[in-house]
Amino acid sequence: MKIEIKIDETAREPRIIILTDRITDEVERITRLIKEADTGPPADGSESPGAAPGFIAGFSEDRAVLLPTDWIVRIYSAGGKVYAQTRSGEFSLRLRLYELEERLCSRGEGFVRISNSEIINLSQAESFDLSLAGTIMVVLKNGDTAYVSRRYVSKIKRVLGI
Repeated sequence: MKIEIKIDETAREPRIIILTDRITDEVERITRLIKEADTGPPADGSESPGAAPGFIAGFSEDRAVLLPTDWIVRIYSAGGKVYAQTRSGEFSLRLRLYELEERLCSRGEGFVRISNSEIINLSQAESFDLSLAGTIMVVLKNGDTAYVSRRYVSKIKRVLGI
């Protein structure tokens, strides 16, 4: 699926167009998500069952792309910039790492901060190597490794229930 955002200063309200060759479960899910976002959460305050995850705007060259949060493997800072690594590539983000932590980690989206420069998606973690002294090595499903800094080890153990 490709997502494209076009800025039109003459537009008075957002307009969403879905271009597809047929109606699929994914198209129906996205349509439902957009309708829920437009009308707000259910009146009883509950989350709708099977609700789709949130989105983060990522940038690649001159294009803004909506990244579903469940596609994000990890978010990290390098060279003064913040990046999201997804299954389909890397995107720069305009949010600061602490803003992403507030947005993703505190809302129960399955993300956890593992160091001053990295947040991982726990659903993208394959294993945790606890044999290292004072730190934890995280092997991600895409084959990358990340390291939990000493400062965050107790937090990760608490999150994992170990």
